[in-house]
Amino acid sequence: MVKVFLPFINLFVLLVLQLFTGNVSITMQAPTQVTAGTEFEVKLTLNKSDLEGFSRFQQNIPPGLEAVSATSANADFSFSENRLRLIWLRMPQQDEFTVTYKIKVDQRLKGVFDLGGKFSYIDNNERKSVDVASQSITILPSPDIDPALIVDINEFEKRVIPHVATASEEAANIACIRQRPYSAPAGDEYIVKVLVNKENRQRFAKVEETIPEGYTAVALDTRDAIFTFKNQTAKFLWMNLPTDRYFTISYRLIPQNQAKLEPPRMKGTFSYMVEDKTLSVDIIERDVDLLALSSDEVGNLVTEVKNQPVEIVTTEPETQVIAVTEVPKEEPVKVETITEKPKPKTSLSYTLEPESGIYYRVQLAAGHKAVNVERYFRKFNLEKEVRKEMHEGWHKYSIGSFTVYKDARDYRVHVWNTTPIKDAFVSAYNSGRRITVQEALMITEQRWYQ
Repeated sequence: MVKVFLPFINLFVLLVLQLFTGNVSITMQAPTQVTAGTEFEVKLTLNKSDLEGFSRFQQNIPPGLEAVSATSANADFSFSENRLRLIWLRMPQQDEFTVTYKIKVDQRLKGVFDLGGKFSYIDNNERKSVDVASQSITILPSPDIDPALIVDINEFEKRVIPHVATASEEAANIACIRQRPYSAPAGDEYIVKVLVNKENRQRFAKVEETIPEGYTAVALDTRDAIFTFKNQTAKFLWMNLPTDRYFTISYRLIPQNQAKLEPPRMKGTFSYMVEDKTLSVDIIERDVDLLALSSDEVGNLVTEVKNQPVEIVTTEPETQVIAVTEVPKEEPVKVETITEKPKPKTSLSYTLEPESGIYYRVQLAAGHKAVNVERYFRKFNLEKEVRKEMHEGWHKYSIGSFTVYKDARDYRVHVWNTTPIKDAFVSAYNSGRRITVQEALMITEQRWYQ
């Protein structure tokens, strides 16, 4: 009887992980041996207890393997750059459920690799995680492949994928082209079209255009982006990009108060995510009808733009394990007028210094004239130190530093309840640069709390 069961035990090992964080647990079932050129199934069984909100399973897959969704239990499945993600905005109702996916094995592979993973979730506003212990899986060489072509999985990336693009090269493969604005039938209005050649980018991205004074921007074709226009900046934000390799968005420029204005000149960027980095390339303007171009003509235009030098801006936000459950509106800029006369000397120690990644602060006040930070805010008995910065011509004063939006939101409420400052609100930063709260939530996949 032992001999009968040995092959079965050799093929499949049930990894039962009883690392409980609260009552949440996860098990993984996968074969111990596979043959190159085939695919195998991975089965996850999750006991979620009373968990209802956002959660994520993440697993690193070695080069040469490709993960494909099978049954996801309402999760958002994604696989890119050797990383598998399953994201639930809301967990299934069952206390226990299963997820399956298949992993395709390149026919040239052999060797042994480890497969593990991490399940992360939020419990009482605290991030928690459960690790899946690594399991060793042996790849048997394919009998149909010339032995001279077979590569050990640990050497696959170096020998079969000889070059991995740098951040600069990644940006060179992305092109964003603006059609020169042309007059709309309404007369003084203009139509702006932007072609985005995104290659294989899938996740968070943004088109941002600076609009000349006197014009208002109104969306025409957003391609499922969230459109906003504020402070003469038009933004198209995507949590998930369109599936097409390239696509076109458009918007209308309307003169305010029916004024006669010069033809608009814009400056813009296209930003997108590569793992935990945000890359940005300039939008190039061309006098061409984008929608009249054939696929070949689009390809030629994109090639021309790609061959030009591009300016790249790189930031590295810290990703959080929470998700957007609804699309938030940007918080209005609330300004407290400061009437105290500025002092001739203020301490440099109160200057806001940039931090790395995505973080949030609570803005207390803003004014066109600077104040003595220590003297002005002493009367409020604040527990945290107030810092000052110049932004868009305003002296702005904020407090705290929070990597999780909810913590910043809660501290804002604390300021409301314990001080006379009733207009305090949350502001967001990306490596020291101000961005919208909405944008920060989308980059870090954090939850929006009212």
